Amino acid sequence: MELVHLVHLADSPGTPPRMQLVFRARAWSGTPENMEPDRCVEWRWWDPLRLPAEVVPYTRQAITSILGGSLYSQMGW
Repeated sequence: MELVHLVHLADSPGTPPRMQLVFRARAWSGTPENMEPDRCVEWRWWDPLRLPAEVVPYTRQAITSILGGSLYSQMGW
């Protein structure tokens, strides 16, 4: 695993800010499994340049920033 991006996120006033750490796996085994079906519709591999509209905003931010060569981004500040 390799840390490839950090998103510093402030969702809304009164909530604590968060940091989303994004890792790249160079190798894995097994099949991804949706362990939170009440929060996540599905797991699927997507072309990073053709993400669906329903992607979580901080995830889209991280992917866009990684493609642009950035190690850090922030949202909501």
